[in-house]
Amino acid sequence: MPPENRSLHSLSNLLQRRLEVIADHDWRDRDSNAHMEALRDVSEGIARCHQSLKGHIPPRLEHFLDNRSLDKALDWLQNADSR
Repeated sequence: MPPENRSLHSLSNLLQRRLEVIADHDWRDRDSNAHMEALRDVSEGIARCHQSLKGHIPPRLEHFLDNRSLDKALDWLQNADSR
């Protein structure tokens, strides 16, 4: 897998992980500090991955990431093969 594809795959995994953390209400209710730390960690990972991809990704995906439309970015990545 080319490096750019690995990075896009990593970005997709991070975006999916973000949704999983957000959806884990039991964890949030049980240990809100750890939950918030996990959300912060995954958000920082998304930002680092985006930074490493700048200038090497399609403009539409760049737009979603720049505007923090992360659900749209994930949807775009998951449906990229059908484009």
